[in-house]
Amino acid sequence: MYWETLPDWFWIIYYLFLLLTLIVAIYRIKLMKISSALTIIFVVTVPIVGLINSIGRGIGLNEYEFFTIELQKGSIWTIYSILGYLFILVWWIKFFFQNKRKNGN
Repeated sequence: MYWETLPDWFWIIYYLFLLLTLIVAIYRIKLMKISSALTIIFVVTVPIVGLINSIGRGIGLNEYEFFTIELQKGSIWTIYSILGYLFILVWWIKFFFQNKRKNGN
């Protein structure tokens, strides 16, 4: 194989995180309608956009190295990915604070 890739443990954690996010967002869609719907959209589209654009990366570059190079160039897909990951992070923070407030802790 010509291309380098990140370790298997990274991909397992990454996809488990996305799967968990997708399941929780679907479960919470009635309570957090707009933000959960956007989270579902980002969880599905960000990995697809990243995969499609990483297909043409150079030999000897792993996904992270290629992403940072493309981000420095100002590629639209990397900006979309960053915004998507930030939205997912904010959604998780909002989710935990709502649950904490709901439980009264």
